Amino acid sequence: MRESVLSAAQIVITLALVAWMITGFTSLPGRWLRWKMFCRATFTIVTLTGTTKDGHAEQVNVYDHLSPGSFILGPPQLQAILDHLTASGRYDRIDGTGRVLTVRGEQPAKVVAGRVVL
Repeated sequence: MRESVLSAAQIVITLALVAWMITGFTSLPGRWLRWKMFCRATFTIVTLTGTTKDGHAEQVNVYDHLSPGSFILGPPQLQAILDHLTASGRYDRIDGTGRVLTVRGEQPAKVVAGRVVL
């Protein structure tokens, strides 16, 4: 009888833990995941086109300008990279569209003439 009580307690604890994990990793309306790492981070996903001084347009990959291992790019970091690319003379103008994922949900973002517009 003692073995069945221990087994029942293990099953109940296991099911409670599984239920807690499932609710902890599911999304709520207006939020992108619920895990604390994702709730407090701000992700910027953009497609950018840079125009050189001679009028040539090319795709800009901002992740080429981040330190190795970096993958979370918020609007201030994106703006700093855009400022660097235009100040260095590499691009005359950078434009693009995308979205920002935050604890408040997802919102559209634009880059117009090298400025991030939310």
